[in-house]
Amino acid sequence: MNVKEFWKVILAQDENAIRKYFHKDAYINWHCTNEHFNVDEFIIANCEYPGDWDGVVERIERMNDLTITVTSVYPKDRSTFFHVTSFIKTANNKIISMDEYWADDGDAPQWRKDKHIGSSIY
Repeated sequence: MNVKEFWKVILAQDENAIRKYFHKDAYINWHCTNEHFNVDEFIIANCEYPGDWDGVVERIERMNDLTITVTSVYPKDRSTFFHVTSFIKTANNKIISMDEYWADDGDAPQWRKDKHIGSSIY
């Protein structure tokens, strides 16, 4: 599976192209919001999410049938930013399960800034 192409169709909210990546019995878990989806539900959640989206796959790790991605996701107007870590399990070149953790990007909390610890990654 070409994970960069997968993310491209996810961000384009292309229902037909997304569906081609999944086994019919696949499931998707969004752990940060305690949601479990089948493929049809995931496509609704993804494709009907408001706005036009873009992003960059920052890291890809592969271990046998598991692919882990870290992706920066943001609306095209760049009004907000997210990082998503995805654990994508495949069989026969189709996704059978995906566990995702979405986080809002933002500033460090004030208490850490006040201690003058850490520095910017970018």
